[in-house]
Amino acid sequence: MSKHPASDEVAAALGAFVGGGDGPTHTALTRAFSRAGYGSVRPYDASSHDFRAKPNKENRIRDTVEAAVRDPHRARELIESLLVEFRSFGFFAPAKDPRAETERRAKVRTLQRAFARIDWELNDEGDLRPAGVGTVGSLEGRPAIEDQLERLRRASDDPALLLGTAKEMLESTAKYVLEVFSVPYGTRTSFDELWHHARDRLALLPEQVDTSKPGGSQVRAMLGAAWTIAKTTNEIRNDEGTGHGRTLPTGVTPEMALLVVREACSVAELSLATLDRMMGR
Repeated sequence: MSKHPASDEVAAALGAFVGGGDGPTHTALTRAFSRAGYGSVRPYDASSHDFRAKPNKENRIRDTVEAAVRDPHRARELIESLLVEFRSFGFFAPAKDPRAETERRAKVRTLQRAFARIDWELNDEGDLRPAGVGTVGSLEGRPAIEDQLERLRRASDDPALLLGTAKEMLESTAKYVLEVFSVPYGTRTSFDELWHHARDRLALLPEQVDTSKPGGSQVRAMLGAAWTIAKTTNEIRNDEGTGHGRTLPTGVTPEMALLVVREACSVAELSLATLDRMMGR
């Protein structure tokens, strides 16, 4: 997983949106640059009579993102700040004019490809995340889930963003299990419902454990703890303030967030391993 979503190709793709002066104002761009600590790279002085103090928007974006490639300590914050301004301006909303919409979609696709080359995903609404599983719609989602598990196991930067990715990975794992067992689910099926039905099919519900057998009580307790981890991952991810480009809730330390991410991986791995055993793999 790339530690930051900046590259020279991303710089060019972002700059293309504002070619000809289109897009957010220079003031908005300056605000985005400054929020991430790159405000001095390509400043704009509207009061100056020197044309060199008034670079165009495309060059400002390209030069600033390229500077973040060289000094990436806050590169993700820069990219997220620019995407905030782009979303606010409407670059990720359909244009009414068919020709303008064709051009807009082409720019979005170019930017998506640029992010994909460095293991980041940009959806059509302009939200950015590490490359991962997204929504599983078929049984071919298993390799993507396993790839995301490996990425999450290795990653240690940006716990807030990793929590969001872990939540998506858990949701996709539950959907994958249900698809294997041909259990239907819909777009309104909640995270809790998905995991209840998945655990039921895998016989991983605590109440399904025979506590009369040696170790049964301990296994029941462990399965209850596993569900608590999955549920907690979803709840923390849904708390206001968490997610892509944001911060953790004030009561959650980065170390605790990473613990939740690692344990979420263990829950997914337990589910996949149990499924393989049941399928005779």
